[in-house]
Amino acid sequence: MNFFQANQVQGHLISLNRTHSNHISGSVEKVFGEEGKSFSNVLLDAFNEVNNIQQDSTRLAELMITHPDEVDAHDVTITMAKANLAVSITKSVLDGALKAYREIINLR
Repeated sequence: MNFFQANQVQGHLISLNRTHSNHISGSVEKVFGEEGKSFSNVLLDAFNEVNNIQQDSTRLAELMITHPDEVDAHDVTITMAKANLAVSITKSVLDGALKAYREIINLR
């Protein structure tokens, strides 16, 4: 098992080795957002993004009904599938978080 050396850890950052070409390179802060951003803010940003995707889907569906010549049916279908997937993933993540929270509460 490989453990981190003291020179790899600087504060709350750890330098990561890239072992595969598909792995993300760079610091964790570049991947997950600005430094000092709280977990609740990251979670709210994710919920807002899912909400925006859902609103885009609704807007395109309404536009398809009111002005069918302006919107391609494939765009509406793709946007609706994307919104459905985003909501399903969000629900799964939220259900898992609530299940973990309930298990932690029941440990007492």
